[in-house]
Amino acid sequence: MREESFEFLQTYLNNAAPTGFESSGQQLWLEYIKPYIDEYFVDTYGTVVGVINPEAEYKVVIEAHADEIAWFVNYITPEGYIYVRRNGGSDALIAPSKRVNIHTSKGTVKAVFGWPAIHVRKIEQDKAPTIETIFLDCGAANRQEVEDMGVHVGCVVTFDDELFVMNEKFYVGRALDNRIGGFMIAEVARLLKENKKKLPFGLYIVNAVQEEIGLRGAEMIAHRIKPNLAIITDVTHDTQSPMYEKKTNGDLHCGKGPVLTYGPAVQNNVLNMLIAVAQKNEIPFQRAAATRATGTDTDAFAYSSDGVASALISLPLKYMHTTVETVHKDDVENIIQLYYQFLLQLESGHDFRYMK
Repeated sequence: MREESFEFLQTYLNNAAPTGFESSGQQLWLEYIKPYIDEYFVDTYGTVVGVINPEAEYKVVIEAHADEIAWFVNYITPEGYIYVRRNGGSDALIAPSKRVNIHTSKGTVKAVFGWPAIHVRKIEQDKAPTIETIFLDCGAANRQEVEDMGVHVGCVVTFDDELFVMNEKFYVGRALDNRIGGFMIAEVARLLKENKKKLPFGLYIVNAVQEEIGLRGAEMIAHRIKPNLAIITDVTHDTQSPMYEKKTNGDLHCGKGPVLTYGPAVQNNVLNMLIAVAQKNEIPFQRAAATRATGTDTDAFAYSSDGVASALISLPLKYMHTTVETVHKDDVENIIQLYYQFLLQLESGHDFRYMK
């Protein structure tokens, strides 16, 4: 990866942009992609769309989502401890002993998820942490001190963890789900521009908000763009580490290529074209099957308006919804290449319908 791209990836991932509060990350993404697009627009809730060939009638979307899971301040005790509720699929099990940032109008307040020591817990207390038992300590003696820091009910809380490279092969950190998707589609725009490739259709590079609480940003922007084709980027589970059941979760590996999903929301002619492109360009890929919905923004595009021909490209990821989400460098590069080669061979006006 070129140095400038990695610097952007690091800055973008390290920035906090939880569901409903994505604007700072969206601004970083927009500034990076601006040199590679013709124009852009944003919607009311913060989805950002970079457009190449905005005058074209045939519209193609490549999409990722920008939000990360987080917490909300929910209750402050008289003693100054803070109880939280989820913003997205945050896991109470991993919270104890983690450092966090509480985002306030006065700035960032540092805090920790406290937990009683093993020496003092009673047997009946020695259970897995739950949303009812985890709490934050920001060093305050009472509720008033907490409030004086700017902390109030509704403040959003993110883990204080940053990107690092492990064993020269893996990117590790929080929020790879799915800001690394935003990085990959931005890199596609860069390659098209720097290689002076002219597309015969309009390309809409979409970084959507609020996926983690129900695909909301994608629903809104799909109705606005009304594309002819949408290809969605998200992450999926690497199933090789302990505690995964391959019979139910599939047999997927970090480092063995993008995952292409079969399922009702995935339009088979689009999927088959992706497979053909991967095979022609010797891009390794894996296959997965979804029961009913994919659980990604693919569903929002596929079932919007009159129905959009949609497909899903997934990045294998270990330890989803933790602070050590892990992806293989090769998979990141291969997804970028799959997108790039797919777009170069796509003809404007291609009709993906099964029957004509």
